Amino acid sequence: MTSSTTQKILAPLAAAAVALGGLALIDRLPAPAAAVTRAINAPAATPASQAPGEPARQSQASLSRTDGVVHQAGAVTDEQHDAVLDYWTSDRMAAAQPISSLVDSALGLAGPRRDAAETEPQAARPDSDGELWGDGGLVARTTGKVYLTMDGRDFTCSASVVDATNSSTLVTAGHCAKDGRGSWARNWTFVPGHDDGADPYGRFTARDLMVSPKWARQADDSYDFAMVVLNSDDGTPVQDRVGAQRLAFDTWTEERARDGVQVYTFGYPSASPYDGRDLHYCSGRTVPDTGGTTANGVRCTMTQGSSGGPWFSDFDTATGRGTVSSVVSFKYADDRNTQYGPRLGAEAERLFEHAAEL
Repeated sequence: MTSSTTQKILAPLAAAAVALGGLALIDRLPAPAAAVTRAINAPAATPASQAPGEPARQSQASLSRTDGVVHQAGAVTDEQHDAVLDYWTSDRMAAAQPISSLVDSALGLAGPRRDAAETEPQAARPDSDGELWGDGGLVARTTGKVYLTMDGRDFTCSASVVDATNSSTLVTAGHCAKDGRGSWARNWTFVPGHDDGADPYGRFTARDLMVSPKWARQADDSYDFAMVVLNSDDGTPVQDRVGAQRLAFDTWTEERARDGVQVYTFGYPSASPYDGRDLHYCSGRTVPDTGGTTANGVRCTMTQGSSGGPWFSDFDTATGRGTVSSVVSFKYADDRNTQYGPRLGAEAERLFEHAAEL
């Protein structure tokens, strides 16, 4: 758990803190996402009636803990699956906000939107700070945009399909599945290969979401990762439709974390100066976080909405294949040019093994 006094962005429901308590509350919060979650752990009152097609909220008491895994059912029945798909009308998808975007604006972190000339894709390079990905390949199919509802508000994140025996497993950020010790996400839907608002490979709803107990109980940023198991789309599992990336849990040895790892990170940044329509990437060598977590950082200007996107080591720019070893997690408010990702280690492996059996 970090003890720094610098606020973090890109993480759980800091946006809700603005909505519920205003800037005075934010100014008093210490750094970690955990503190944000603690401050707003008494969530907004449940609406008297839910939006049409929205599955009923499941209480905290209904979540399950199995072998070090905390999980919550998503759309389990065909009726729930159809209801989630119906919920995401084109208007709702267009209106969904990246998690924490209100904090981004309130803290004055937003900049001018890039013009078209600045967003033309360039040849992939090892030191990108947030360019449009234009080289296609497997990563352009397996990375996707996520739509979710948390505490009555619609948000976006990113996620990646990873190779699993059930052909239906994603890795994403913990705060894209559960607000730390707060609410679980609902209406969770994955759009692989999202391209300028289009869904070329279909839409897949979540049937199970799982996080580490250290995220669910403490909102510890070192464990801000999640595994999500998807329903099929017209009988086809997501991995059979778009392929999958390798997932590794042994990348971040103490020596490699100290010396730095060359990574490529991907996502759908939606807060200014980005608009969430297209896949972007950052690349560079990592540095360890000095704010109290075991996360690692890389130079990157991608904003909220990229949360949950994959971090690749051993990435081949020609094929778009790599090894997922982390996910986009947070930034410090006084350093919007460095993006941090947690280490995928033993805790993440436990989640993955449980997910692959479902």
